[in-house]
Amino acid sequence: MNADDNLCKIIDLPKFSDERGSLSFVENLEHIPFEIKRVFYLYDVPGGATRAGHALKTCQQFLIAISGSFEVSVDDGTNRCEYTLNRAYQGLLIPPVFWRELRNFSSGSVCLVLASEPFAENDYFNDYEDFLSAVREGSA
Repeated sequence: MNADDNLCKIIDLPKFSDERGSLSFVENLEHIPFEIKRVFYLYDVPGGATRAGHALKTCQQFLIAISGSFEVSVDDGTNRCEYTLNRAYQGLLIPPVFWRELRNFSSGSVCLVLASEPFAENDYFNDYEDFLSAVREGSA
């Protein structure tokens, strides 16, 4: 395993464009390093709202700005990185145990999320201090 496999990163997806428009796609284990077990999307996010505000213990996610743009802040308990997603042919891979917050959604933006696991309430850290404690203790 490459050391970068445990880091958040932008991944370019295939893009085919001609006079009729553009097409991009994602395939399990080909473009992202996991099998997709859940898909959901965020839309109609009001101006000034922040989404997410949690970390996942085991689930990986891949976020794509299908329309418009938004910012993603990720935090491993020590370092924080900021990403702007605004291209439908790029996505942000977020491994487990990264706190994430999404904000500054443009009007009409849509965030598509591909997840490696079905929803499980016990997979979430919803409190930042609990997340930090688990990271420090190595129990995350």
